[in-house]
Amino acid sequence: MKPLVTIYTDGACEPNPGPGGWAAILNYRGHEKVLTGHERNTTNNRMELRAAIAALEALGGSSRVELHTDSEYLKRGITEWLPKWMAQGWRKSDKRPVLNVDLWQTLHALTLRHEVEWQWVRGHSGDPQNERVDRLAYRAVRRP
Repeated sequence: MKPLVTIYTDGACEPNPGPGGWAAILNYRGHEKVLTGHERNTTNNRMELRAAIAALEALGGSSRVELHTDSEYLKRGITEWLPKWMAQGWRKSDKRPVLNVDLWQTLHALTLRHEVEWQWVRGHSGDPQNERVDRLAYRAVRRP
């Protein structure tokens, strides 16, 4: 059986668009790995996607993943919208191009390597890991 990795991700941007940061916390059998990153000019949605991508890229091999996010954009995008976008040639129902298609395509490719269960967590609701990853993402925004 593939190992189970629990992941929390978050993205932040101040202002939006503007400087952004992302963070991910990976937990596997009592071991923790923290990842963060920064971009000078981006959007909050791109940072949410980058966090999930970085977390999945950090996994050594094919894994079972429970990925927690407070981003409805990320959760609904990967579980509901992505199959429709792909069927429509990466266009939304209004025929306009999907935003952040480069990141969605990368994320989709990573989900083919792993068994990912997407969990939505209400932001700022007291979940300790979600609160922690939020703080790490905002710290990354302010990185010089």
